[in-house]
Amino acid sequence: MRVDLFDFDLPETSIALRPAEPRDAGRLLVVRPGAPPDDRTVRDLPGTLRAGDALVFNDTRVIPARLHGLRTRPGAPGQRTEAMLHLREGPARWRAFARPANRLAAGDTLRFGDLTATVAGKGEAGEVVLDFDRAGAALDAAIAAEGALPLPPYIAGKRATDARDVTDYQTVYARSPGAVAAPTAGLHFSEALLADLDAAGLQRNHVTLHVGAGTFLPVKAEDTADHRMHAEVGYLDAATAEALNAVRAAGGRIVAVGTTALRLLESAAAPDGRLSAYSGATDIFITPGYRFRAVDALVTNFHLPRSTLFMLVSAFSGLETMRAAYAHAIRSGYRFYSYGDASLLFTGPRADLP
Repeated sequence: MRVDLFDFDLPETSIALRPAEPRDAGRLLVVRPGAPPDDRTVRDLPGTLRAGDALVFNDTRVIPARLHGLRTRPGAPGQRTEAMLHLREGPARWRAFARPANRLAAGDTLRFGDLTATVAGKGEAGEVVLDFDRAGAALDAAIAAEGALPLPPYIAGKRATDARDVTDYQTVYARSPGAVAAPTAGLHFSEALLADLDAAGLQRNHVTLHVGAGTFLPVKAEDTADHRMHAEVGYLDAATAEALNAVRAAGGRIVAVGTTALRLLESAAAPDGRLSAYSGATDIFITPGYRFRAVDALVTNFHLPRSTLFMLVSAFSGLETMRAAYAHAIRSGYRFYSYGDASLLFTGPRADLP
């Protein structure tokens, strides 16, 4: 499909630079194909869903994955370098996006404070493979000591990261370190809202997908067929898979909290929608025409024009439905992107494909 089909005008004033306070005070746009957009708040979510439905949360935890340091070569002055980690490939190896990547070569040494890495290889679009001087928990500790929180560029480009972001850019249920970007739909959930969901008879389940920095990359291709998704590592255990299968069998709905949870569930689903344990990388790229197998509803934020995430939500609820929903959101003052408001999407007919 043509990428320009997913373009729309978004005022700069619609981009949220801070989250709502408290977390669950954000607005919630309920989108049902064939019905007008329904303006609610995130706190209305327990009453908007049905008892017996199951919410699936991504429990990944954001790590301080942005590293600043120097490239060092014998007999040459140090060159300032930034590395944005995005995919762990081994106990001592990470893939990263580097700047300036064109000045790096295989064999270069990069020093990030007390942490040292060697460039083991180079890929496209500024990607490098880094082998660090320590592994496992020792590397995790060094990254935590030397790294910075990787706020999205549309926020970091407008203000400095501060101590408040350390809490704001982490879900209250985060427990599995490894993401370099937050599963931002989950930022709306407070402990009080989670308790209200329990009281309303909604099940809560967790999966893990370590969100990579590729989620920030623009789609530069003119056609979706030419865009390459970067892989991310995820996990769904057998007990959770069976619990979700039982929800479906009893007539309940599976509600993914965030596109990251959705992509992992769809990666783990058989053609008939049945879920099984899953462990490993996924680079699933969902565009209109995709047949959803495992997910019946989606809680998600408002996404960038021409982004893979806007393509995903257009596949989920229909391209024209989402165009109309986003136009309504912009007119109505909804706040966009990672710290913005939320939507609750239901699936609908895909007859509006161009």
